[in-house]
Amino acid sequence: MKNYITHDEWCIVENSFHPEHNEITESLMSLGNGRMGQRGNFEERYSGKTLLGNYVAGVYFPDKTRVGWWKNGYPNYFAKVLNACNWVGIEIRIGGEVLDLHTCEVEGFSRVLNMKEGVLERTATVTLSGGKRLRIHSKRFCSMVDDEAGAISYSITPLNFEDNISITPYLDGNIRNRDSNYDESFWNEIHREAGTSQAYLTLETKQNPYGVELFQVATGMCFEIKINGQSIDYQSVPTETEKYVAATVDINLKEGQELTIYKYAVNLSSANYKREDLLEQAKRYIARISEKGFDQMYLEHIQAWAEKWEKNDIAIEGNVAAQQGIRFNIFHLGQTYTGEDERLNIGPKGFTGEKYGGSTYWDTEAYCIPFYLSTAEQKVARNLLVYRHKHLQKAIENAEKLGFTDGAALYPMVTMNGEECHNEWEITFEEIHRNGAIAYAIYDYTRYTGDESYLTDLGLEVLIGISRFWKQRVNWSEDKKQYVMLGVTGPNEYENNVNNNWYTNYIAAWTLRYTLDVIGKLWTEDSRKLNEIILRTSFQLNKELAEWKHIVENMHFPYDNDRQVYLQQQGFLDKEILTVDDITEHRPINQKWSWDRILRSCFIKQADVLQGLYFFEDEFQPEVIRRNFEFYEPMTVHESSLSPCVHSILAAGIGLKDKAYEMYVRTARLDLDDYNNDTEDGLHITSMAGTWMSIVKGFAGQRVKDGILILNPYIPEQWNSYTFRIGFRGAWLRIGVSKQGVTVENTSESGVNMVVKGEEVFVDAHSTWTK
Repeated sequence: MKNYITHDEWCIVENSFHPEHNEITESLMSLGNGRMGQRGNFEERYSGKTLLGNYVAGVYFPDKTRVGWWKNGYPNYFAKVLNACNWVGIEIRIGGEVLDLHTCEVEGFSRVLNMKEGVLERTATVTLSGGKRLRIHSKRFCSMVDDEAGAISYSITPLNFEDNISITPYLDGNIRNRDSNYDESFWNEIHREAGTSQAYLTLETKQNPYGVELFQVATGMCFEIKINGQSIDYQSVPTETEKYVAATVDINLKEGQELTIYKYAVNLSSANYKREDLLEQAKRYIARISEKGFDQMYLEHIQAWAEKWEKNDIAIEGNVAAQQGIRFNIFHLGQTYTGEDERLNIGPKGFTGEKYGGSTYWDTEAYCIPFYLSTAEQKVARNLLVYRHKHLQKAIENAEKLGFTDGAALYPMVTMNGEECHNEWEITFEEIHRNGAIAYAIYDYTRYTGDESYLTDLGLEVLIGISRFWKQRVNWSEDKKQYVMLGVTGPNEYENNVNNNWYTNYIAAWTLRYTLDVIGKLWTEDSRKLNEIILRTSFQLNKELAEWKHIVENMHFPYDNDRQVYLQQQGFLDKEILTVDDITEHRPINQKWSWDRILRSCFIKQADVLQGLYFFEDEFQPEVIRRNFEFYEPMTVHESSLSPCVHSILAAGIGLKDKAYEMYVRTARLDLDDYNNDTEDGLHITSMAGTWMSIVKGFAGQRVKDGILILNPYIPEQWNSYTFRIGFRGAWLRIGVSKQGVTVENTSESGVNMVVKGEEVFVDAHSTWTK
């Protein structure tokens, strides 16, 4: 673990420069606004270890698949979230010497991400090779109000000299994805122009043979310069080269004078504008935000963040590290996805890095939707479900490529446009439990909100497609006289190509059962709507319902009678059963063991059986959950970011409070402390929602049953109190938990029925209940 980040309740603080960890810090201090995002790179040139990263939501490139052995059914490409034009760049030369923190002496340094305001600020005092000392101060944000724009305030002050300072704000499109399969650039230049204080660069993704649309992104900038707070007149020299535009200003700066450049930039995508209008729209956008000015943009931006924190903050008293951890997770979730565009989803790295590509995994449905259900307006979570319905036809096509028929739908493991683009066979072909997570999310949304309009308007079609897939994916075993599912990979990716993974079998049968229930309910309540869906999906009502019911009643679930636990897969007990304490010196096994050794071991990457017990806890007695937890958790190495939170929630529910807290700390500070030695690649955005769930669903015991909000909170002994905010069916609640008791403050116009620690209560509008 790394321990160089200072603990602070609202900020991520690097109090001295750690060049060896710079890419980690760049990830931690990334900024975004749902439309665009930027890693925490320096504005000035930096020749040390760095990953320049600017990402525009929804823009990607189909990078040709690269595998050693092609297998039928592989996707042709891996969709890469594109590293786009570098808009933050400002080159500084002092007397001809380039300012570069890698080559100069850094005497004082502070880099701070203020999460309360969504602002990255940096100060540094540096000494150049000739002994000239210089103070740097920068502040920047990606506007939450003007959500295709960013703004920078960048100041330099000579401390012991007078000299000519050359300032060159620029846009650089000579950017490559680090994870490009063939080390190629994905951009072509369409247009460039540079003026005295403005510049524009329009890039287009390269042609591809897969029919994937070409994206254009118009990046624009303008700037102004002040000395000691006063605007000055200046002359600039524009520069244009391939994929690069800039303007250089030379100013003689005296000792003690502070020069500040304000740089405004926009990234506009052809996904949101007509191609022929892009450049003109970029110029209008630049004119609008520059007229506002930095201070006005900044005030509007922090007000937007204040409104977000009013709905989603969790305050912890008594432990600064825990407080910093949860706010860090909430902050990045809030700036990654805003729910304003149903075409967008939540990438595993958000706007913080390139690894994993794609826009969405099953992580969204399993981990992120509960967070947005409770902390944002209802449309935010609903749009995540609409996203999947928009991709239903692609999911059917994905299934057809693997030999499935008659409207069976297999949603992709990784996607940007609904088409599968993950090319590891054990994942692409076998980790099919992802289908079940999408069905579960429909159930989760409907249960939480009480809104059944998505279910009847769009969701049932999705459920029918998924259910048709499960029906065709199982087969009847004459030996067992039950349905089995062969050749799958469960959530534990350290077992591949296994038979009868318990979780996959269970969520498949549950999906069929849930779909049957929805059809039955709609038949009673709105047969006209059901008939429309039957016609639209060519549904064979009696035949398909009978087939699904037979599978539900006869699915095989591996079980060990002696231990009274569900078996992760058929034959799991053929493995040598060890615990992680037996292999302490071998961890992490994904970096120290061969894949062959991992696959033959009992060790578990993340919750598998326990994932199912977490989803469907109402269907299992607490003692059953506890037996399975105590069997599987000691074998779990938690080498997936998605693992600790599920274990924390389950442990809290069965009274294992120390284990629950241990797992909370691990998930909350996974990236801050670089637990898995991979933060430099980008943050684990989707698992951050699991951190929120560890508190709200774990320690506070939040559940919804029969339309009633339930809380069964306790306080970890390491804390004095904690407070969180949630929305539920029109009511907004502030819940405080301390060693003295529980307080529920209703800050909205709607009253709400609840069960708190087993007591039925009604909390009226603008009232407070205490126990």
